[in-house]
Parts: sequence; structure tokens; C-alpha cells
Amino acid sequence: MADYDVVVLGAGPGGYVAAIRASQLGMKAAVVERDEVGGICLNWGCIPSKALLRNAEVLNLVRDAKTFGISFDNLQYDFGAAIDRSRQVVKRLTGGVEQLLKKNKVDQIKGSGVIKDSKTVEIAGSGQIVSTDSVIIATGARDREFPSLPVDREVVITSREALELRDVPARIVIVGGGATGAEFAHIYRSYGAEVTIIELLPRLIPQEDEEISAQLERAFKKQGIASMTGAGVQGIAVADGKASVTVSSGGSESVIECDRVLVAVGVQGNVDGIGLDSVGVETERGFVVIDDDMKTNVPGIYAIGDVTGKMLLAHVASAQGVTVVESLAGLSPAKLDYELMPRAIYCRPQVASFGLTEAQARERGFAVKIGKFPFAASGKALALAETDGMVKLVVDAEVGEVLGAHMIGSEVTELLGELTLTRLLEGTTTELGWLVHPHPTISEVVKEAALASEGQAIHI
Repeated sequence: MADYDVVVLGAGPGGYVAAIRASQLGMKAAVVERDEVGGICLNWGCIPSKALLRNAEVLNLVRDAKTFGISFDNLQYDFGAAIDRSRQVVKRLTGGVEQLLKKNKVDQIKGSGVIKDSKTVEIAGSGQIVSTDSVIIATGARDREFPSLPVDREVVITSREALELRDVPARIVIVGGGATGAEFAHIYRSYGAEVTIIELLPRLIPQEDEEISAQLERAFKKQGIASMTGAGVQGIAVADGKASVTVSSGGSESVIECDRVLVAVGVQGNVDGIGLDSVGVETERGFVVIDDDMKTNVPGIYAIGDVTGKMLLAHVASAQGVTVVESLAGLSPAKLDYELMPRAIYCRPQVASFGLTEAQARERGFAVKIGKFPFAASGKALALAETDGMVKLVVDAEVGEVLGAHMIGSEVTELLGELTLTRLLEGTTTELGWLVHPHPTISEVVKEAALASEGQAIHI
């Protein structure tokens, strides 16, 4: 008889959730983790960065106090204190996850797990061997290295170092205009840095809808954040604690001098040193290959989260983990639809979305109608002095189904739940527009956008 029903390699948001759900379903589960529980997301990603973004939000609100009839002298702020608070938040949450694992009787094994075969895991260094009926790989991902972006972790850094550095650089270049780049641009600009974002693709947040991307670029410009899109970094030279970044754009080259460079592009799965080659688990471009059920090509071995490269989001990893263990328990969980997974960027203004962009929907041959509503017409947004933003719904013109939702504005990440639930329950813009929303709330913009798609918006 095996020691465990399930052994999970990695205790990030995919791994620990999978182990806890397995225990809830009556399985004996263990997680193997060499660092702190919670993975990159909790320790060096989602959570500490959101704590810093909250600090930036408070700082900007205080700076704008005159808007609300409040004035004061001698504003002082300490970025080091913001870093300290973010680490305190992390410590509290990691402790909470450890308690959850204990409460659910999940064994925590400290060390690096190496798969010997589909039924055996060895803990590197200790020689401990554990047997199991199933192995779930949840080892996450790390920053990918590029020859033109030589990270020294002092002047040229990644988000990992950025979450520890207690000083704000006077000038910083951020390579990559995706979610990480946008969030750190907002943080550093809020604390007074001169920020330049360099993005290889034609626009910031290139995976999002074009109109949302354009609004974010305008908002960033208003904040004093410079953006160079369609531009590539040819090299970085470091001397005397400063960096010179050579950028090519439109057939010409320029050099940007700065105090730090934050590299926020590219990751690779943590597939090394865990025995994948010896057992024949297939990888591709640095990620574990899985099917729709998170199965690898080796029976009894599964993979979830960032190590699969499917969708690098903590909530996706958690959903994959639950799906795997429920299948192992004989349940029939619904297949995950990655296209409908919610996406959130927590800069100012926030960006939130799910589903198809307008361009994608048209490319797939849908007859599309669009419903839009601007924050400038929202009573609650006006009361909050947060009028930058809009909601854009991409709707199937034939049946009224929401194919995609794309939002930018204050706290729009909190609106995703209503929209994704509408899609899950096969609701349409008729139901969204009919539903009575509390007034005044930001959520009313969703109702009005749904009505707008039918030509029935009241407040615009």
C-alpha cells in the first residue's frame, strides 16, 4: 500500500489547494516544498505587489486631497515602510496556509522532490522515499533569461528583487508592458520615479482589447509614465551603478540612461532537477505538456499551474489543482475553459477582462455587437473622483451571450465575478440589463453597458 494517495511537488496556489481538496475528498495527501508555502504568488508575486499597490493608492489619494477640500504641508512617505508592510502581509498569509494544511491533515515535507517513477518520489538530499498512487507537479515557473537582458539583481533586476528593494530609483526602465510591467510602473511613478516602459509589441498590455490598451496608455501618459511600444531592447550596459539601455524603434536606435532596469518579460517552467527526463515526462519550450485533464504523457503523473505554461495566473493553478483531485476521486468536474478565465491588472486605473476581445470575436466569424459605458457617466465614479475608465462588452448579436468583457477603471477587478457568473449560467445581456443593481455603485456600469449593447442605455 502506498504512503499517500497524492503527492504534490510544490506548495504554491496550485499545489496547496490541490492537496487540501484531496484531503477533503478523503485522500491521504502530502506536499513537498523546498521554500515557503504559498509559492511565488504569495511570497514574491501577487500578494506583496498588491500590498505595495495599496500603498501607492493611499499615497496618490493623499496627494490629490485638495480635490476633496483637504490641505496640509510637508507630505512625507517612506518606500521602505511600504516594503516592510508588504512582507508582514506575506508572513501572515504563509502562516495561514501552513495552518490550513495542518487543519486538513496534509503532510508537509520540506525539500525538493524528485520523481523516480509514477509511484515514487525521493526527497533530494535527505534520501527519504515516499510512495504514492498519483504525482502532481506544481513546481511553478521562474524568470526566463535573455542574452540582451543580463540580470545582475542589483542594477538590472526582476520583480523578485523589486519586492525587496527599499529605495526608489530616480529613473527606471521597465522592459515589458504586460501586467507586471504596468503594475510596477504605477508603483514607482507614485513614489516619484521617472518611469519608461519598453514594449516590443505595438501597444501596452497587448493581450487585452485594443481600446482598453489605448486608454491605459493615455492614463499612464497623464501620470507621467513614458511608453515606447513597438520597441526592442538591443542591450544593457552597466557601469558605476547605472544602466544604459539601447533601444531600437522604427529603424533607429536610442540610449536611455537610468538607475535601474526592471526586466518583466518571459518565464520558464521549473522543470529541471525533478526527474522528468528519467521518467519520460514530455516538455515543450520549458513547460510540462498536459492534456485537458492535466495529465502528462506518463500515466499517474499530472501537472498544474505555471509549470504547464497554460495560463500564468494563480487562480488558474488553483482551478487546475481542484480539477485533478476531483477527477482522481471519481467525480466529474467540468472542463476548464482557459479563454473564459478572468484576468486582472492592478495598476491605476485597474484593467480586468475575460473572454474574447472584439478583434478575436470578429476573426472567429461572430456577428458582434458592442456595449460600452464610460466611468465619466457613473455617479459613484464621479463621487469618488475616479472617472477614468469604461466597460466594454463583446456580445454575440444573435443570442445576446457575452463573448468577452473588457474593463478599465477604479476597482473593475471586483466586477469580474458578476460577468463570469453570467457567462457560466448562460445568461445574456438581457439578464444583465434587467438585473437591478444597487445605486450608487460602480457595478451599475456593467448594467448600463449591457443595456447599451441593446441600444437601451439610460444614463448615456
